[in-house]
Parts: sequence; structure tokens; C-alpha cells
Amino acid sequence: MLAYIARRLLLVVPTLFGIMLANFLIVQAAPGGPVDLMIARLRGHVGEATARVAGTGASETAGGRLARPGAGGDEDGVTRAAQGIDPDLVRQLEKQFGFDKPAWQRFVHMMRSYLVFDLGTSFYRDRPVLGLMLEKLPVSITLGLWTTLLVYLISIPLGVAKAVRDGTPFDVWTSAVVIVGYAIPGFLFAILLVVLLAGGSFVHWFPLRGLTSDTWGLLSWPQRIGDYLWHIALPVIALVVSGFASLTMLTKNSFLDEINKQYVATARAKGLSRRRVLYGHVFRNAMLIVIAGFPGAFIGILFTGQLLIEVIFSLNGLGLLGFEAAVNRDYPVMFGTLYLYTLIGLLLNIVTDLTYTVVDPRIDFERRDA
Repeated sequence: MLAYIARRLLLVVPTLFGIMLANFLIVQAAPGGPVDLMIARLRGHVGEATARVAGTGASETAGGRLARPGAGGDEDGVTRAAQGIDPDLVRQLEKQFGFDKPAWQRFVHMMRSYLVFDLGTSFYRDRPVLGLMLEKLPVSITLGLWTTLLVYLISIPLGVAKAVRDGTPFDVWTSAVVIVGYAIPGFLFAILLVVLLAGGSFVHWFPLRGLTSDTWGLLSWPQRIGDYLWHIALPVIALVVSGFASLTMLTKNSFLDEINKQYVATARAKGLSRRRVLYGHVFRNAMLIVIAGFPGAFIGILFTGQLLIEVIFSLNGLGLLGFEAAVNRDYPVMFGTLYLYTLIGLLLNIVTDLTYTVVDPRIDFERRDA
């Protein structure tokens, strides 16, 4: 098993490099960039430039078309967006943002820095990217861990119960709940919770901003825990409702597929109890496909699946940070977050394989590779 883990860890390096290179090339080919955005702001077109960068990334301005630095422009090397701007100022901006060097040199320098987890400094916040991520991390960890924990605690028992009682009234009415979870997006359910419970039109039982109250530091520890749970209740409920349906049906279908196999009938014929067959044999086989989706679900919930929830409940997390970085072409934040997300995802895939062997010791990855 150690040899298999070593091989998987070695594969992380070229995979991570390839993903970063592909995204770097895509960003280089996209029109618009931080230099053009800054020039547009200097010329007083802040709102216009931001909307265009967030949309097509290239459009007409009062002084000409926005163009990506280093990807064309006028013959004198100054982009059309910079017409009427002092060329020295344009060159100073390009040097400030690192666009005075060829793309390959910028990529090599970026990857060298990332090897030691130096993710650079945000263009517009003038703060280290790693520090920004650590500042936003409590929100994402709160939403991600609580949501993932509750989704799995609800979906797996419910899916097993639906499979065992397939076709019964219990299966029918719980399927109605699952359909509601499928049909209503998380952000719409979040808005409904705000309207009903957070002072929208009915009662104001829950707060609508932040993870804790302003007086959190003055509270005792039991009161702090209660205040924290009070603040996260609505956003976590909204994420759980939007996430439990798929996992519930995946669990049910996995168990139904295993229950109908021949080895289950053989085990029952040998006199094993229904509970022994279900949890001693069916469970570990059916759970393999559920475990396979854990890394993607965890990364999606923890880092990327909660942007609208953060906006609705005024939570400043990693989802909002990444969105603002993309809109503002804040490349250090964009690539820094991508690097960490990808690295964590690749490592979680290895953890998933190890979990396979815990659930079913018969699985031997080294023998399979051989």
C-alpha cells in the first residue's frame, strides 16, 4: 500500500502542473486584464470597465477598445484603452502587475513561488493571498464542514431506509421530500428562510449577518457556542436542503443494486439475519460509490458551492473572494486559490482510495496496478 501511495503522490506533481498551465494559458488568451482595468478606473470608467470585464472582457470605451496587456494593442505597444494616458504610466502599471515580462517567465516564477506556498500579493487589496484566504477560511470551514457532516448523516440513513422499504408509503412520502430538495435551488430556499425567519416579512428569530454577534467576545463560552450556532443555522440549513437529495438517491440506488445480487440471497439462505446481511455485507459494497463522490462534494461545498449563500447571509468567505478576484482580474488571488483547491482535491482523492480499503479490506490497489 505504501508503494501505491508513493506513486499517487508523485502523480500529483504533473497533474497539478498541467492544471495550472492550462488555466494560465486560458487567462492569457482572455481579453481584458488588470492593467486595462486600472487605466479605465483612472479615466473614470470604473463601473463600465468592471461590467465589461465581468461580462465579455472586451468592449468599447470612450477612448477605445479594452485589450489584454501583451496581447495586441497599438503599434507603439500601448493598448487602445490607454490612448491619451502617459505611456510612462502605462509601463509603470505593467511593471507593477508583472506584465513587463514574457508570459513564460511569469508562469515559471509563479510556480516556483507556489512550491513554497508563497501565493503572492493581491493586486487590489495589497495583502498576501494566503493571508486573505486564511481570513476568509472560518466562514468556508463553518459552512463546508457542518453542511457535509449533516448531508451525510441525513442522506445515508435515509437512503438505506428507502432501499429497505422500497415501494412502501415511507418510500413514497420521503421521495416527495427528496423531489423538493432537487427542485428548489439552495439560494432560493435561503431567500425563503430569510423572508420567513430572519426579519423579511414574518418573524425575526435569526440574524442575517456574520458568524457571530458584535458582543461575542464579551460572552461566556456556552453563550459563544449558542451565538455561533444561532448565526449559522439558516445558511447551513439552506445548503443541506440543496445537497442531501442527490446523495440520498445515490445511497438508495446503490443499496438496491446490492440487495438484488445473488450473494445476498445466498447469505439469507444460510440463515444470516436481515440486519447481519444488510450491514455486514451489503453496506460495505454499496458505500463504495458513495465514498467515491466525497472529495468532489467536500471541495464543492467547502470552497465553491456557497457564493450566493454568502451573499444572501452577508458572509465573507472564500466563494465571494474568488468571485471578486475573477471580476477584478486579480490574478494572484485567482491562481493562488486555484492552486490550493486543486492540491487539496488531489490529496483528497488519495484519501478516498485509502477509505476504500477501510470500508472493504478486500480491495488491494497495489495488486490492481500490477
